[in-house]
Amino acid sequence: MTTHYQGSCHCGAIHFSYDGEEITEGLRCNCSICTRKGAMMTPEAISPERFHIEAEEGALGLYQFGAKTARHYFCNRCGIYTFHETARQPGYFRVNLGCVDGIDPFSLDAKLFDGKHLL
Repeated sequence: MTTHYQGSCHCGAIHFSYDGEEITEGLRCNCSICTRKGAMMTPEAISPERFHIEAEEGALGLYQFGAKTARHYFCNRCGIYTFHETARQPGYFRVNLGCVDGIDPFSLDAKLFDGKHLL
């Protein structure tokens, strides 16, 4: 059974939605960027067919580093990291749970992904 999720950045210039597994826990990564942004992500990698993005013109920013496989998206207006395309599954997304309507990331347990030692 899937659940419909939707969310946005802080100012509302970026909206997203997807149907996915029920969110019962989060995922944290210890790579250099995830450690610095401190966000909890969806444990599920979301296929591009199920992930829908609506962004005002010029609002969707992109940051890449290192091998530039992962694509970290944020709002150019309010600065909030909303989602990213994963390095291990290019084209698949993980969402910042703090941006998902009705989800309290502080109430969830989190698994750790060791992105720091990913080669």
